[in-house]
Amino acid sequence: MLSSDERAQLAGAICATAETLGQTISATAAELMADDLAVFAPADIRKALQACRRELTGKLTLAAVLQRVQAADGRPGKDEAWSIALTAGDESETVVMTAEIRLAMVAAQPILSRRDVVGARMAFNSAYERLVSAARAEAKPTTWSVSLGLDPARRVTAIESAVRMQLITQQTGTQYLTDLRIAPITIDGQAIAGLITGSTAEPSPHLREKLAEVRQIVNAAKARQKREQLKKAQADRVDTYLRKRKFRAAIAAAQRKEASRG
Repeated sequence: MLSSDERAQLAGAICATAETLGQTISATAAELMADDLAVFAPADIRKALQACRRELTGKLTLAAVLQRVQAADGRPGKDEAWSIALTAGDESETVVMTAEIRLAMVAAQPILSRRDVVGARMAFNSAYERLVSAARAEAKPTTWSVSLGLDPARRVTAIESAVRMQLITQQTGTQYLTDLRIAPITIDGQAIAGLITGSTAEPSPHLREKLAEVRQIVNAAKARQKREQLKKAQADRVDTYLRKRKFRAAIAAAQRKEASRG
């Protein structure tokens, strides 16, 4: 939040910016605009006013300033956000994403699981734009987090790239890399990974029990699906038999009718 002195300076900068655009703003109006902008960082406000002086051809408005302040918050556009979200769907990839991308992907995931990419993208864009608008209206800063993938080499590359792009701090990146280098892969982790890779590793008794429960659920679902398939196949056979019998009966009736005429 800006101090009272900073708000007064901002009001003066707003009046000066308006003047460069051939407009006169009252001190009261400038103070009100300064109050609305006070939740943002001073550097971002200065850049936004500078952009207004360079880009606007009409009057200076609060909406024009807000648009430029918010565009500088580092949140990716919806197309870039969707690309990041899709990359995160690959379990081997390590992805750095914002909170809004993560939440929007939750809305799109059920549609994407049905392989409706177009519908999933539409749902994602709608949710993402709504989340971003709400965050910007509340002046929430952009927060990036790391979603670690299974590929160790890609983890390091993604984290180092995020530090270079200043999405995460050097300290955060260093901590992630340190944890990756010193944290051993547990036996349970190897066992879970083996479900995907096909390799074998003996899990702990607790995990073994959980995996057994999962297998029971999966096997029960498979058995139920097989029973339903058998029922459907039997119903199809009965239906085929009845239709054939009805067809033969119709032919026989036609033949009897023709014979009676002769």
